Amino acid sequence: MFGLLKKFKDGLSKTVSAIAAKTGSIFGGKKIDASSLETLEEALYTADFGVETATEILDEIKAAYRKDKELRGQEAAAIGAEVLRRVLEGAEGKLEAVGGGGSAAANPVVIAMIGVNGSGKTTTSAKLAWRLKEDGKSVTLAACDTFRAAAVEQLRAWATKLDLELVANQPGADAAAVAFDAWQAAKSRGRDFLIVDTAGRLHTKAPLMEELAKIRRVLQMNDPTAPQHRWLVVDGSLGSNSIEQAKVFHQSFGLTGLVVTKLDGTSRGGALVGIYRQLKIPIYFLGLGEKAEDLQPFSVESYAKAVFGLED
Repeated sequence: MFGLLKKFKDGLSKTVSAIAAKTGSIFGGKKIDASSLETLEEALYTADFGVETATEILDEIKAAYRKDKELRGQEAAAIGAEVLRRVLEGAEGKLEAVGGGGSAAANPVVIAMIGVNGSGKTTTSAKLAWRLKEDGKSVTLAACDTFRAAAVEQLRAWATKLDLELVANQPGADAAAVAFDAWQAAKSRGRDFLIVDTAGRLHTKAPLMEELAKIRRVLQMNDPTAPQHRWLVVDGSLGSNSIEQAKVFHQSFGLTGLVVTKLDGTSRGGALVGIYRQLKIPIYFLGLGEKAEDLQPFSVESYAKAVFGLED
């Protein structure tokens, strides 16, 4: 847990700093006061926790303060972390391979990666494949973002760098056909997972949303249950603005999970709490940096402790 907590603290450093810069010593050993509570309120909104979560945290700290005027910063931080644990109960997505295992008789588990351009979807697809491979799973990547010319080459470059198995065609090729071929390849080779990088799309663009539905239909010709996972990759720097985007994708495609990226470059790391509160879609991974190993499984405990500067 220690190593994971450090990664979360490092990756969420701007969010932690946004709170720390406002609160000063509130989470240190000193006693808190009414002024520091106001400062904490501002910090929580700066980190984009949203009204509901910020209010819950503040109400519980204020209640504790009314009972004990000697309440210290670390105690207040522990209360805030406990609120986050409660709000995020059930938020950790657990990924398991139910097929594959080196057996060509079993179907691969398919993960469709969905999101708008710029969310980090293609990069995250490669990082996810690498992480699963490091965990001993066998993985095939499908370059189905054929709409954006650079996407196929971007995924190919990552696959070469990380020694990943890739099925790809030329830019402009039929994305559903690539998905079909990739599934067949993953099946014949007994792969545990097939990760499908789909075209980045605005949720308002009907033709691209239809292409997503077509990929799903074609995959289901091979396996009626595919894709078993439909994950939305969300740019964490967008903060709570990404909630509406997630709602539309969820209505259209029935999302089963979230990956929140680019949290290392933003002070709005609280936004994932609001997204989960609204949609109750599990969060599988967080993007906490540019390296492959910076894609980390979401941990409620590490997140809550990192945000409030707590130690193990």
